[in-house]
Amino acid sequence: MQNIKEYVEANKQRFLDELFDLLRLPSVSADPKFKGDVEKTAEFVAQKLREAGADNVEVCPTAGNPIVYGEKIIDPALPTVLTYGHYDVQPADPYELWDTPPFEPTVRDGKIYARGSADDKGQFYMHVKAFEYMIKNNALACNVKFMIEGEEEVGSVNLGTFVKENTERLKADVIVISDTSMISMEQPSLETGLRGLSYVEVEVTGPNRDLHSGVYGGAVANPATILAKLIASLHDENNHIAIPGFYDDVVELTTEERKALNEAPFDIEEYKADLGIQNVWGEKGFTTLERTGIRPTLEVNGIWGGYIGEGAKTVLPSKANAKISMRLVPNQNSQRITELFKKHFEAIATDYVKVEVKPHHGGEPVVTPTDSVAYKAAEKALHETFGVQPIPTRGGGSIPIVALFEEVLGLKTVLLGFGLDSDNLHSPNEKYGIENYLMGISTIPLFHKYYAELSK
Repeated sequence: MQNIKEYVEANKQRFLDELFDLLRLPSVSADPKFKGDVEKTAEFVAQKLREAGADNVEVCPTAGNPIVYGEKIIDPALPTVLTYGHYDVQPADPYELWDTPPFEPTVRDGKIYARGSADDKGQFYMHVKAFEYMIKNNALACNVKFMIEGEEEVGSVNLGTFVKENTERLKADVIVISDTSMISMEQPSLETGLRGLSYVEVEVTGPNRDLHSGVYGGAVANPATILAKLIASLHDENNHIAIPGFYDDVVELTTEERKALNEAPFDIEEYKADLGIQNVWGEKGFTTLERTGIRPTLEVNGIWGGYIGEGAKTVLPSKANAKISMRLVPNQNSQRITELFKKHFEAIATDYVKVEVKPHHGGEPVVTPTDSVAYKAAEKALHETFGVQPIPTRGGGSIPIVALFEEVLGLKTVLLGFGLDSDNLHSPNEKYGIENYLMGISTIPLFHKYYAELSK
């Protein structure tokens, strides 16, 4: 059997070329104009699974974007690993802030710059190439199933229905997902928790049309000004979220748990330098690692209203809008938080304006066990590849579908991510290290090997 690292080195350029072809497809799920490209991407993924050796590969239609399924059952008596990923990507806007075109992958300093390079095309495609290696070298130690969806960036709107309708087809022993990050390439880590999500859009309406700001300014409430005041009031002087009942269900970590969390390697000065900021911000009484891993947050993701074109236009806008996301921690419920936000935001609005809160999507927080066979297998695999014992961490992002997998399929998830926090996810100049990509391909077969061995 050819050594995995030798195989990766021998096929390195082909692996990169295939990933670049995948990255060139603008599979933006949030914008309907990319619908055709999304469907092309699904077909591309399906074809690559077939070429790698998967059976029963199918592009499964949904009410939205298709889900790609494939499998390799070598022995029903062996454990089955279900690999989940997503081929859809975030919008690339604003394009002008990219140093190179977002859908033309470019390599600089050993990093692949392209939308979706780290989230999640580069990461899920590692599994396809690792699977190829295992098939070609007769090294597949357990059964493998793939489920790659096209709506993760818009809340996995139709995946829940697909999962519920295909429980038999999706039967497995564990789910593995590579859509998270590590501490560094010198210090690998395994995320053991993900925050949930409540995402809303708010609209503030004043007059029935845009007005001349000289003729009407000072006499009619400006929706943009009112919106700014409403948003500013959502945090108090300690940067605590000022929505009644918001923290009612938050489980506080013990002193020992907080101490363990803060033992992860972290340099605050490097963090600030990387982001180009003078200082960090956040809830008083918590460290940066705690604020991004174990505490709930509320952030404005976009805000607009009035004239934003070139030059000047003296207008008092009729409407102002904002998109707001809240990250939730274990024991919080996304539906309850959405309802609390709506009730509060509408209550604090004045009668100068009308306020509408439009819920979008949400998902529940999860904590994954560190004493499971799958976690120990991932731990061993990372240790062998990197030569360092991985550290358990809590992730700040959300993969809403993880909670549903547990609820419907009864399966726990291993978060085997190879990205870095500095990969500019959801931002211009998203990137993914070539070394990260290749190390991922080298590590995944070891995870399967150790999972099969430890399951006996």
